[in-house]
Order: sequence, then C-alpha cells, then structure tokens
Amino acid sequence: MTFANIVFGKQVAWCMPIFVALSTFGGVNGNLFTSARFFATGAHEGQLPEILGMISIRRCTPVPALLLTCMMSLLMLCTSDIYALINYLSFAQWLWTGLVILGLMVLRIRQPDLHRPIKVSLFCPVVFFLCCIFLTIVPMFAEPFETGMVLLVMLAGLPVYLVFFYGSKRYLTPKDSMSGKVTKFLQKVLEVVTPGEKFS
Repeated sequence: MTFANIVFGKQVAWCMPIFVALSTFGGVNGNLFTSARFFATGAHEGQLPEILGMISIRRCTPVPALLLTCMMSLLMLCTSDIYALINYLSFAQWLWTGLVILGLMVLRIRQPDLHRPIKVSLFCPVVFFLCCIFLTIVPMFAEPFETGMVLLVMLAGLPVYLVFFYGSKRYLTPKDSMSGKVTKFLQKVLEVVTPGEKFS
C-alpha cells in the first residue's frame, strides 16, 4: 500500500498522482520562465549574444531566450537515462543556487547600508545555504563521475568568458559582422526588439 492509501484511504488516494503531476507542471513552468529571464539578463549585461536579450513587439516577452530554453529542454529529452540527467542537473542547480546565496550573504556583511526593498534576517539564507552545501557535497561522494563531468562542463565556460567578456570587450564582433547580420535576420523573423527601442 502507498502512503496516500494509508493516510487518505482508497476513496481519496487516486487524486494524489494528479496533485503530483500538477506540482511538477508548476515547477517546470516556473523554471522555464526564470531560465529564459536569466539568458535575457545575461544578454543585457553583454555576456550572451544580443538577440537573447530582445523582447517580442507583441507580447513583451523574451521570445529568443524562451526558444533557446525550449530547444535545450528538448535536447535533454534525448537521453535514455533519466536518473543520470536528474543527477547532472540537480547538482548544477544546487551548486549555483548555493553560490548565489553565498553572494547574498557576502553583500549583506560587506555592504550593510545598501538600499534593499526587502531585507530578511540572515538566519534564512544561512539555513538555505547549509542545505545547498548538503545537496552539493553528498552527490560528490555518491556519484563522483557524474558530478565531475558537470564541473568540467561548467569550467569549460571559464576560458570563453575570460577571452571574450572579462575586462575589455575588444574581442566582441562589431555590428556589421556576421554576428550582426544574424542578429538582424533573427530580429525580423521573431519580431523582437531591444527593450526600450522604438519601432513602427
């Protein structure tokens, strides 16, 4: 017997899979929206191609970033081992989430007088950071090969960042180059503009 059968009885237990499916759908929906906004923000900061920071002229949403997120999600569906995929992604997600929370705590300590619209006690971030450490370190011992591969993939982006984005942006291609032509073409196809840009 399942937990739902024991707690709720057979009359109500049938609805548990529906609630689990709805919860999963909600989580995927939230991740889809936030991932696309991360790409768009990275493009606004000059760390990703300009096209990813553009928004639809009809719906004011980052359509190119959403399409990239969808394409990456479809690529992940090609794997035959769903458990390996879960291990890869959960390790990376908790590692980066932990680093973000660590950055939040460092800013709170080093710059306590910064304007913050919402200021919570440091207790919550510390507890959450400890959970992130646990969810990052345990897989390193349980699945060392998979976590090592994730770390290698993430570290592979470091040389690209150092060469093209760190300090000066002199290595970035100009607007009239191939990159600029591709950006203009995609703008026309996707009907997107840079936020704040006027269009007719």
